[in-house]
Amino acid sequence: MDMNQNLLHTPEGVRDIYGEEYARKLKLEELIHGKLKSFGYQDIQTPSFEFFDVFSREIGTTPSKELYKFFDKEGNTLALRPDFTPSMARCAAKYFMEETFPIRFCYLGNTFTNISSLQGKLCEVTQMGAELIGDDSVEADVEMIAMLIECLKNAGLSQFQVTVGQADYFRGLCEAAGLSGEIELALRENVSGKNIFGVEDLLKEQHIEEEYREAFLKITELFGSAEVLDKAESLVSNERSLKAVERLKQLYELLTVYGVEQYISFDFGMLSKYHYYTGVTFRAYTYGVGDAIVKGGRYDNLLKTFGKDAPAVGFVVVLDDLMTAMTSQKIALDTDRKNVILVYEKAAFGKALARAQELRADGVCVELMIKHEGKTEEDYREFSVKRGNSMVEFFY
Repeated sequence: MDMNQNLLHTPEGVRDIYGEEYARKLKLEELIHGKLKSFGYQDIQTPSFEFFDVFSREIGTTPSKELYKFFDKEGNTLALRPDFTPSMARCAAKYFMEETFPIRFCYLGNTFTNISSLQGKLCEVTQMGAELIGDDSVEADVEMIAMLIECLKNAGLSQFQVTVGQADYFRGLCEAAGLSGEIELALRENVSGKNIFGVEDLLKEQHIEEEYREAFLKITELFGSAEVLDKAESLVSNERSLKAVERLKQLYELLTVYGVEQYISFDFGMLSKYHYYTGVTFRAYTYGVGDAIVKGGRYDNLLKTFGKDAPAVGFVVVLDDLMTAMTSQKIALDTDRKNVILVYEKAAFGKALARAQELRADGVCVELMIKHEGKTEEDYREFSVKRGNSMVEFFY
């Protein structure tokens, strides 16, 4: 392959989006953004890269080896953002340090994760999300989940499920059983992978008391409709885990007030790789894509790292995955593009331009094209169909 050919290709894990596909993506952004705005969320834009420490291990975000890292000329280590939440927390702490009322942000941008793209995952994805900062109520959790359901419905999706978990239920169990941080991490990995044998081996090695062993082994089975809440409650006696279940019961009750309970299921074994989650966590799934199309949860301690002690809850929609799902479910996104091509011969330029200005004033997208000698009217019509333009007019 010669050098010029090489330059045409993108690196693995990134891709170009253009034409009709890009028009659909922009439409999807518009539909979701409209819904976020209707709930009172205000737009914010943070930089694509930050100081490395914003995404460090202490903050509990993406592992260092999965970050794109580089240096500025002063020698500071920088990183492309792997997820938005730490940036949002930094921003809220910086600009709203003294604010005691709740703050609602929404945002759109790309995130970058340096993963081996053998799994077919993109290293650069577009995310749109929302954060509610300064409100620790169960009503705030419910608003987030109900709002994400509204967003997906507004985009045209009807068959999806929002799975709700609780980070504190698992943490409460680990605390009560006296497990060290390292063992907790290993256990977390096995539980979230539903690897019951891995869980069993770890518990044997640690000589865990019988009551906790049973709870850890059963946690992978605690998923389904609201009935699992009582079952989860019966397995634990520590206050932290009991409070977590109580919170989910209140949450479910309020979701029925919103009228969205048919989309909700629970999973106590759903544990995020982001360790900053402290309470309710949730993910949305649909047909046609293996991964969650929405991820979110409560992170009440993250802002403290940046000096502002405030609770927070948020979520992101992974737009690329949502697009894939909608394509595979054959859900049309009406990009309502009204396009016209005006083909003119040199002598008729004035007439063609007058028509173009008239159409553009009516909100129509107009391309002016000088007629090429070797092309027929039929050629222009075929070109128009290929481009998704509906009309061609000729001026001689």
